[in-house]
Amino acid sequence: MIYLILSLVVLAIAAAIMGWLRNRHLHRQLQRGEISELPSIKQVEDMECCGQHAVCERDSLMAAVSKEIEYFDDEELDRYRGTPSDGYTEEQIEEFRDVLLTMREAEVAAWVRSLQLRAVELPDELKPEVFLIVGERRSRGLG
Repeated sequence: MIYLILSLVVLAIAAAIMGWLRNRHLHRQLQRGEISELPSIKQVEDMECCGQHAVCERDSLMAAVSKEIEYFDDEELDRYRGTPSDGYTEEQIEEFRDVLLTMREAEVAAWVRSLQLRAVELPDELKPEVFLIVGERRSRGLG
């Protein structure tokens, strides 16, 4: 156990020294004019995929990816909040299908996330269509 603790302490000290040396090197480069500013962390602000994930967050169907509710001219679907996915009538399913068919392929995953955040369950009958659209988009490398 002592070896483990000593190893962690040595590792922490080594990391601190390496960080200090890197900062010192960057400040010297800045003073000599080799660089114009110190490097900083860059945020990805647009909705383009960064390529660092197995599945692009933009094409994820999970509501945990985003907490922002986005409407797709589908505010009327909020009245189905609390309806189970297998509890829709054929007419109600067609309402969902109409919205699905009027949106761009790239918006489908965001629409499903929006429904989840609004506590509106997607009808079971539409799930295969949604999975097909999102799956095809991913397989073509657009996600």
